[in-house]
Amino acid sequence: MDLSTTYLGLKLKHPVVPSASPLSKSLDGIRKLEDAGAPAIVMYSLFEEQIIWDSQVLDHYLSFGTESFSEARTFFPDMKTYNIGPEEYLNLISKAKAATQIPIIGSLNGVSTGGWVDYAQRIQQAGADALELNIYYIPTDPLRTGPEVEQMYLDVVRDVKRSVSIPVAIKLSPYFSATANMAHRLATQGADALVLFNRFYQPDFDLENLEAIPHLMLSTSNELRLPLRWVAILYRRVAVDFAITSGVHNTEDVLKGLMAGAKVTMMASELLLKGVGRIGQIVEGLQTWMENREYDSVNQMIGSMSQVNLGQPEVFERANYMKVLGSWRPDTAGVLV
Repeated sequence: MDLSTTYLGLKLKHPVVPSASPLSKSLDGIRKLEDAGAPAIVMYSLFEEQIIWDSQVLDHYLSFGTESFSEARTFFPDMKTYNIGPEEYLNLISKAKAATQIPIIGSLNGVSTGGWVDYAQRIQQAGADALELNIYYIPTDPLRTGPEVEQMYLDVVRDVKRSVSIPVAIKLSPYFSATANMAHRLATQGADALVLFNRFYQPDFDLENLEAIPHLMLSTSNELRLPLRWVAILYRRVAVDFAITSGVHNTEDVLKGLMAGAKVTMMASELLLKGVGRIGQIVEGLQTWMENREYDSVNQMIGSMSQVNLGQPEVFERANYMKVLGSWRPDTAGVLV
């Protein structure tokens, strides 16, 4: 039985990939993921803000006092010990490549084009096999139009692709007015894969102290339906690889993702909740399910239940809307069947 898949041109031994999370923030954590059976690792994200802050701090030290007197050179930081966020990230990628036998996928998180995009090239030089670009942006300006936001995404992808030769995946949010068209346009800008979907972390209100607070909630399998639907719609209609993230927690979730059309399914919340050993358990469940149903390979499943291969493609579209709402019965305990 062949559990292997190909994603971003990388041959992977199975399709269960750890996504960007704190689990990859150390070499020890990366080794544990590999030992647990990870076929590749998406590194935790390097944020645009970290890179900009790093640049500003360095500029401050290099310019502070330089016009005063010759001893001003003592204000310069010791370059041998100057090693904060971005440089540590690049060093970790280099160490991970030397210490493991699996592909390492770098992750950049930002919203604008500019100098920080140069780090895509530096991540490649550090040894990364591919890059995941996480464009995490909430357009809150009432005067900024949808086309302007879309163009910002396209510009970032264009600039990153110009700076690297390794494959680039784009991690998207679901909040586009024309998701299919946006996927197509990203592909025309050179995106090699689309990762659906990013999760925006929502703030909460603390009623005791009357302040807004960050609130992290890990995903559940219920969140799988949104990326599942869109991968199934876009499969073979947009010429990229697809990865499903958000809501992947068990073998059934992986199977659904593959049948929708994903080359890989990515998880973080499940591994944070239950440990990296879940990778092996889920892969074992995948193999058992395939054996019981006489599947020879993962590739045999990929896209088998996508819109282009489904007998009733309307289930992914509005045509099924009234049918679903009309299916409710009191004896279903509130569940639409």
